[in-house]
Amino acid sequence: MRVVVQRVREAALSVDQETVGSIASGLLVLVCFEQGDGDEALAKAVEKISKLRVFDDSDGKMNLDITAVGGDILSVSQFTLSWDGSGGHRPSFERSMPPQEARLKYAIFNRELRARGFTVKEGIFGASMKISLINDGPVTFFLQF
Repeated sequence: MRVVVQRVREAALSVDQETVGSIASGLLVLVCFEQGDGDEALAKAVEKISKLRVFDDSDGKMNLDITAVGGDILSVSQFTLSWDGSGGHRPSFERSMPPQEARLKYAIFNRELRARGFTVKEGIFGASMKISLINDGPVTFFLQF
C-alpha cells in the first residue's frame, strides 16, 4: 500500500468539470492498493495518517496533527502509485490491486478515517479526475505500508 500525503490550504476534485469533493485546510491523500495488501496495511495507514504531525504549532514547527488543527481529508484512489519507476519508460501497473478488490479497500479506508471523526471527501473510484490544490509548505510525504 502506497500513500502520498500533502498538507494543503485547499484542494478540490472534479469529474467532467463538476466538483465532487473539496476541502479547506487539511490533507490531500492519494491512496494506492497493491496486490497482497491486507487489513494490517490498511489499519497502519489509517493510524499513521490520523496521527501524522505535519501542521505547524505556534513556533512554526511541525508538531500538530490534523485533529489539532481541525483539518479535513480529501481522499483520492491513485493506482498509478504502484509503479516504482524501475525498468523502461512506460509505466506498468502490474502490482496494483485488481479494481474490484481495490474499490472495496478504498471504501474501507475512507470509512475507517471517518470512524476516527474526520470529515473525508473522496473521489470517484476509477474516474478520470482533475485535482486542484494549494500545497501548504510545500509539505508532501510518500508512505509505504
